[in-house]
Amino acid sequence: MQEAEVQRAVAAAMAIVSSFGLPVDEAVVLHDSNKLTLRLLPCDVVARVAPGAHHVAWFELELAQRLTRLGSPVAALDPRVPTGVHERDGFAVTLWRYYEPATSREISPAEYADALERLHAGMRAVDVPAPHVTDRIERAQRLVASRGDTPALTNRDREFLSETLRGLRRVIGEPGRTEQLLHGEPHPGNVLATEDGVLFVDLETCCRGPVEFDLAHAPDDVGEHYPAVDHDLLRECRILVLAMVTAWRWDRSDEFPDGRRLGREWLAEVRAAVGDDG
Repeated sequence: MQEAEVQRAVAAAMAIVSSFGLPVDEAVVLHDSNKLTLRLLPCDVVARVAPGAHHVAWFELELAQRLTRLGSPVAALDPRVPTGVHERDGFAVTLWRYYEPATSREISPAEYADALERLHAGMRAVDVPAPHVTDRIERAQRLVASRGDTPALTNRDREFLSETLRGLRRVIGEPGRTEQLLHGEPHPGNVLATEDGVLFVDLETCCRGPVEFDLAHAPDDVGEHYPAVDHDLLRECRILVLAMVTAWRWDRSDEFPDGRRLGREWLAEVRAAVGDDG
């Protein structure tokens, strides 16, 4: 978010939590992207603040509640405030429990894999509408195809990314694959190491597809501890995820820090992964 928008978002979140009788004197920014994640003190509420429409916030809230009831390893809503998507000054705000981080050690690959497997088990037990992973690939393809949206891509790089995404979309969407509801982006940035164990956050990216797509977002060693993995498919999914995030970095509206440099580096990595020497 832009600085002025961040200030408005912080003010909205603090006002909402204060209206429920909880003390709020300070807001610490935990994450700033398309949503702003805040730790509000001293009440220790985590506020996720999104601009504009809030249908995705309702989806995330409902899914988190259902998974929490199943005992899945996800962050829970804060029980001290009314459940819902709270609107103020053009922002949609959801309020979550704050978890004290575990400082004793890092998450091991086996722990990561176990938590992800338990999350997938819970997701198989809930029935919610979600896009297929190929829909997300298609959005990346449209971005790469649009010279207006990605003007800095050379013709050679545009053709390479387009062909790579098209080929991997066919592989991932191959008929007969076992598919289920997925987190969508269970990378380390969406994983909390807490005193309550490993927990996943940010459920708005849920989609349907093979579990290997989720595993492709995790550190490499995690796949070695997840049961019954198709390692050939996992390799393809890793290349796919890298190609997709590379495409986002070339979007003219992308605000990711140092995004263009990363776009160049990741494009070279995709070429190396598929054996393309240019």
